Amino acid sequence: METHSANATNLEKFRNLRSSLTAKFVGVLFLTLLLMIPLGLVEDQVSSRAWYQDQVTEDIASAAASSQTVIGPVLAVHYRTKTPERSYYDSKSGTIATEAAKVNERVVYIPAKRLTIRGNAGVELRKRGIYQARLFHLDAEAEGMFEAPADMIKITDGSEFMDARAAILFSVSDLRGFASDPDVLVNGRTLHFRTPNDKRFEAVMSGSRLEINLGAWLPDQARNIAFSFPLKLTGTEALAIAPTAENNIVALTSDWKHPSFGGRFLPRKHEINAAGFTSEWEISQLSRNLDHALDNQRGEALTIRFIEPVNIYLQAERAVKYGSLFIVLTFAAFFIGEALRRRPMHIMQYALVGLSLSIFFLLLIALSEHLPFAWAYLAGAVACIGLIVIYLAGVFGSSRIAASFGGGLAALYGTLYAILQLEDTALLMGSLLLFAALAAIMLSTRHFDWYQLKQGKI
Repeated sequence: METHSANATNLEKFRNLRSSLTAKFVGVLFLTLLLMIPLGLVEDQVSSRAWYQDQVTEDIASAAASSQTVIGPVLAVHYRTKTPERSYYDSKSGTIATEAAKVNERVVYIPAKRLTIRGNAGVELRKRGIYQARLFHLDAEAEGMFEAPADMIKITDGSEFMDARAAILFSVSDLRGFASDPDVLVNGRTLHFRTPNDKRFEAVMSGSRLEINLGAWLPDQARNIAFSFPLKLTGTEALAIAPTAENNIVALTSDWKHPSFGGRFLPRKHEINAAGFTSEWEISQLSRNLDHALDNQRGEALTIRFIEPVNIYLQAERAVKYGSLFIVLTFAAFFIGEALRRRPMHIMQYALVGLSLSIFFLLLIALSEHLPFAWAYLAGAVACIGLIVIYLAGVFGSSRIAASFGGGLAALYGTLYAILQLEDTALLMGSLLLFAALAAIMLSTRHFDWYQLKQGKI
């Protein structure tokens, strides 16, 4: 009698489930949309933490030195010619007119015949709270030679040469990065860079321009000028070198194991290992535009970025974007389970499970600021899956069913972690995950008669 009563009670529960199938579907769909709100709040938190990280980087750069772009050296010759006063016949007025004397000014820029920069870029981590920025300390030697032709000063017919002065121009983005005032050897003489104190040389270079005054320059004079100087420069996170010479060789080593080579010129050869990296560029005048290199246009430079091996905020942001997929797949499994196993779940139980899935992403970003990303992901996943399994064991009255749902969630979390480690194939893997989930639902319900469920004939 008691067994018959229990069976009747279960049958009544199942009939109620069938009669409310449409209402349950609408309710679950509405709940899924509501859970996008906490996911959005978590995503906003990720963006906020990433903004704090960028702000700390900017603050450290403003206190030390920003990213650096090195341009030059370039030889510049400023000369003046004079067109004397002349008289001519003006056909319109029928009189003799006079054209006043005119002074013409021009600057000629001569790239170095060759430029070699060799050295090491050590990286230092500067921390502020839980955030950090990467400072590089370049310790290099620059040397090269200018070959100035004799005909570089052009004097047109009828003009007179007045005077000319020459200077070596050099530029970096942030002068605060100089550790000291370097001794520059120019044909054996020790000179020093100075900030410009006149306007004879046009500001063709971007950044903070420096110059070495070479004094007077005579026309029809070919000269070779050898130069060398130590280049000790500090900057934040990125170093760029514009190839202004006719033949450029840049060879750098570093103890940083995660470089990103960019700009318009990739290294001819490089090696990255546990001790850091070595790289070498060889760039000729045929492959670069001098005007763009001088003005730092269109990224006409080789660039090294000292990047983080794992950007936790970028990975967390990518993970949150899959949060809606987590919720949809979990709710779909519950919904199908209700229909196939005839075990109804209240909408509040859906909501609690959905909230626990959302909290995972908040745990992920919070833990990853103090632990390696992989360990933070594992700890958050274990905590949330364990909570859901314990909860479902009470809901279903069966540890086996709860464990099967937990196994499915573990597979889902594992798949998401694999996707987060990919960049080029992330879209492909995400699409395959969606296809696999849809295939699992279709195959598990391929013999299910939804009309019979609606009509109560199962």
